[in-house]
Amino acid sequence: MKIALIAHDGKKADMVHFLSGFKDILHQADVKLVATGTTGSHIQKAGFEVQRLLSGPIGGDAQIAAMAAQKELNMVIFFRDPLDKHPHEPDVQMLMRICDVHNIPLATNPASAELMFKALTQA
Repeated sequence: MKIALIAHDGKKADMVHFLSGFKDILHQADVKLVATGTTGSHIQKAGFEVQRLLSGPIGGDAQIAAMAAQKELNMVIFFRDPLDKHPHEPDVQMLMRICDVHNIPLATNPASAELMFKALTQA
């Protein structure tokens, strides 16, 4: 199982906090994590093993979208900040569209991500 993780700047701490609550489940389910660059560095500092890609604004979102299009991902967790402007918004929209086209589960907030992670224990 491979899960992609992305968080806008205002949501990176939320991502780390969220993952910390599911550390055991991630380990038991043998989940591999992949993340955009800066999000990945925060996740690494919290003690998780994660494959880091480029930062979102310089191509990381597109790299994750390519992985989704090639069916290399089982789910995407993208904690978006809907109240802030993002210069790479077209990449964000492309990623979301690719997930929909290829039927990749996508959570954009902690509540939906929690439901998806809880399903890992039932798999």
